[in-house]
Amino acid sequence: MNDPNWKLPQVPSFALESPDFEEGGMLPQWARSGIANAGGEDRSPTLHWHGFPSGTKSFALTVFDPDAPTGSGWWHWAVYNIPASVESLPHDAGNPDAQLLPNGAIALPNELRLTSFQGAAPPAGHGPHRYVFTVSALNVERLDVAEGSTPAMLGFALRDHIVARAQLIGLSSTSE
Repeated sequence: MNDPNWKLPQVPSFALESPDFEEGGMLPQWARSGIANAGGEDRSPTLHWHGFPSGTKSFALTVFDPDAPTGSGWWHWAVYNIPASVESLPHDAGNPDAQLLPNGAIALPNELRLTSFQGAAPPAGHGPHRYVFTVSALNVERLDVAEGSTPAMLGFALRDHIVARAQLIGLSSTSE
């Protein structure tokens, strides 16, 4: 299986949890994609994190499917410049119309070029996919990432500023 952490810096870990799914458990139906006709509502789950280093100055969040049959995975959501005082994101924070992201946080376009959360949408007959929710604790208050950049560019920009990482993996599959 593809390792989404391959060649990333080794850093301490902290806890990332959700009341909506357990580590290695299935994502809720509403967290599947409606945009990609996967029978869901493209709603992001509630996320809580704790145990990060005291010197943390901001956070970045990414959601990535390393199992997508693309050769490069699939980015579902990317948010950066989350203030260090924020330790959670509410249900449906990935919906720009809901305005639930904290002040100063910036969402980047996902693979569909939308700044919203795209729910799980594994291709029919492809088996289960992993959806890796990653919160990176950073040693800078703000990252300078050009508007419209890709989540991969965000990963490059935050690489030298990561002081700790938390991950939570949810699964989704089709029955066909």
